[in-house]
Amino acid sequence: MHFDPGLIVAGLIVGFTVGLTGMGGGALMTPILVLVFGINPLAAVSSDIVASLVMKPIGGTVHARRGTVHMDIVKWLAMGSVPAAFAGVLILRSLGDGTDVAAKIKTLLGVALIVAVVAMIARVVVQANRREATLPVAEVPVRPFPTLAVGVLGGLIVGMTSVGSGSLMIVLLLMLYPRLRTSSMVGTDLVQAIPLVASAALGHLLFGDFKLDITLMLLLGCIPGVYVGARLSARASDRVIRPAMVAVLTGTSLKLFNVATWPTVAAGAVVGIIVVGIQQYEANRGERIPVHTLDE
Repeated sequence: MHFDPGLIVAGLIVGFTVGLTGMGGGALMTPILVLVFGINPLAAVSSDIVASLVMKPIGGTVHARRGTVHMDIVKWLAMGSVPAAFAGVLILRSLGDGTDVAAKIKTLLGVALIVAVVAMIARVVVQANRREATLPVAEVPVRPFPTLAVGVLGGLIVGMTSVGSGSLMIVLLLMLYPRLRTSSMVGTDLVQAIPLVASAALGHLLFGDFKLDITLMLLLGCIPGVYVGARLSARASDRVIRPAMVAVLTGTSLKLFNVATWPTVAAGAVVGIIVVGIQQYEANRGERIPVHTLDE
């Protein structure tokens, strides 16, 4: 087995981000494997998903112990995402083999990352326009069929690209459940991702291009990273992490479409600055709202 400390560092960074924010697993890891380490796209997707199968339960367990998981939402999401994720792998395999499928996967990854960036910006906007949630997690009412539809959509995208279990689905959940606290949103998303990733991982183990050595290197970094990130998630703010992630994902998506470096850097910086501006507007508006009106 080839030992690559760079993969361990990449796993550590991505694992910490996932544990802290619930986002960024496939959206960061798969492009890193493709663009930085030059790994075949199908092997990158397969190995990343199998690594996530170990990483997600660690973060989810921490949140479950804190009571920040809405299990009824998890149930309805899983009913849609589990079969859809397996179907996504089969669709991916039907695209072809060799360099042909590699090019198609890179395109799919680029599209998925753009969707993830839009979703993350939407999350900032949604949070800026909603009151702070105060209901206990168990008292938030479930919307079964819209939640099921989110599961199906997220499962298909994750099965095909490994992107979306956090960065896309958590935004859709924010829109469906505006009264759910942010910490509960992260915990619920991490737990719902366990059966989703398990289904996608099974599909990739059977039909993908799983590489054991790549996965083991990633896990050496991911496991401590996601544990520490999840432990800090209730106290730490993602106001700095989120703009940086959006900027990196924007640049990564453009590089997957073979855009030149300087336009890629400029686009990432502009999008990151926009997110900082939205967050600052949210903070300023919160300071202007009298405290007593929040309970009216």
